Amino acid sequence: MNAKRENTMHNKQKVVLAGCGSISEVWLEATADFRDIEYVGFVDLNPERAASCRNKYAPDALTGTDLRKVLESTDPDIVFDCTVPRARYQVVTTALNFGCNVLGEKPLAESMEDAKKIVQTAQESGKVYTVIQNRRYDKNIIHFRKELKTEKIGILTALHADFFIGAHFDGFRNQMEHPLLIDMSIHTFDQARFITGKDPETVYAYEWNPRGSWYQHPASAVCIFEMNDGIVFTYRGSWCAEGLNTSWECDWRAIGDNGSIIWDGRDTIKGEVPVGPVNLIREKKELQLGEAAKLDFPGHAGVIRDFLDSLQNKTIPQTICSDNIKSLAMVHAAVKSAETGKKVKINI
Repeated sequence: MNAKRENTMHNKQKVVLAGCGSISEVWLEATADFRDIEYVGFVDLNPERAASCRNKYAPDALTGTDLRKVLESTDPDIVFDCTVPRARYQVVTTALNFGCNVLGEKPLAESMEDAKKIVQTAQESGKVYTVIQNRRYDKNIIHFRKELKTEKIGILTALHADFFIGAHFDGFRNQMEHPLLIDMSIHTFDQARFITGKDPETVYAYEWNPRGSWYQHPASAVCIFEMNDGIVFTYRGSWCAEGLNTSWECDWRAIGDNGSIIWDGRDTIKGEVPVGPVNLIREKKELQLGEAAKLDFPGHAGVIRDFLDSLQNKTIPQTICSDNIKSLAMVHAAVKSAETGKKVKINI
């Protein structure tokens, strides 16, 4: 065990994991070396899935199909919510009202109405509900954000994200309405808030389903967001774009009033600023950028580690529900704009 992990060993917290589908494996693998948690229960509507998680990760844990009953039998400190979005409200409010802190998969809730109720429930219960936004815990996005904060390209004026992947899913995404905006864009929108440090004010969005799409509903979209302080954020995306795919983290361009920095969503970050006299196209020089710092806990492990440490240290986790609702609001405002053809004001 490395020194970092030694330093994060605290009093052991009892955890019940709800939702034992494929995403739960990501959580369980991410926390395999965490010594400050103990899985005491697994809940799933399919008893075999719950039993599979128990047998592989915590042989002494209880399994069940009813979250409330498992909570009553195990008296946990924390619930990890890996259920599908339509179950989010019931699972999270049940856990909060029982007295558990909760860390859940995205999205925070299936609707803005449910999201606001959940945030209120968390505040009234005095417990913490935090949302997995694993892309904030990528060494390259942290590096990209850090370089922008140095103002090497001046004051940020615009941020652009491209997401083009031909994703052939089996299951609900092929039939759901707004598959790209509802199921995927939350990652990019939250990344934009993280990178800029700004919140959304308005959005105009357009959706379509191109020829050759294997989705029942529009799987391509363009969104224009007006953010605080006059920053414009644009999103171009498609889940049915074959060839020359971007990374799942998007391809990014940040434009300042004195230069630009791009990040390909992988390991390449580079920038240029103008030099010399003003001509039609000014001469440019490449920026000298630092190296991305290694993260002890990237991705899901980073969010979970931050959540656990915040409980121990009584600090506010980075993706707490009262902040993450702003990212969710971007999704639902974009959907409303796409449906109405009008610019939508974002009120949270």
